[in-house]
Amino acid sequence: MTVPPLDLGPQTRVIALLAEGVTDEQLGHATPCPEYAVHHLLGHLLGLAAAFRDAARKDLGATTDTPPTDSVPDIGPGWREELPKVLDELAEAWRDPAAWTGMTRAGGVDLPGEIAAAVAVDELVVHGWDLAMAIGRPYEPDPAALQATYAFLEASADDPTRDAIFGPIVPVPQDAPLLDRAVGLSGRNPGRPV
Repeated sequence: MTVPPLDLGPQTRVIALLAEGVTDEQLGHATPCPEYAVHHLLGHLLGLAAAFRDAARKDLGATTDTPPTDSVPDIGPGWREELPKVLDELAEAWRDPAAWTGMTRAGGVDLPGEIAAAVAVDELVVHGWDLAMAIGRPYEPDPAALQATYAFLEASADDPTRDAIFGPIVPVPQDAPLLDRAVGLSGRNPGRPV
């Protein structure tokens, strides 16, 4: 493989722009993730960006070994500078074709590089939607990332363990926009986001 199958950069830029628009007053707003306010969701995005950056680099350690359910994430005072930087590093790490090969680890789980990339893209697309809904902003994910997310979620739809990760599938009409169908597969109701 000489060219990575997907550039995560366009989707990380979407997330960075959404985060840039978050006001201090919105940090306490509810999100579609039941246990997360906006500041928790931003903390989760920061943590997952670091974890999947390091997973791409095969730099395994504290960021890649910690399950996301160990604690409720949060942000520190420098999050506005830190999040876009780590998102850029995440995208850059996955531009290396070697990131997509061999085994790596994320969230304390060993998995093939290409699966880790699929999970990273899914996290960015779905949590981007969560953030946009929570702060009342329009959301247009990168089309290639959205397609990859939908394919990943659709492939896992029959997995009996998926509900523990995503929540039960919310039925969405097949003629609905692709984003709505992906959101439904992720266990969220696109018609009632927050």
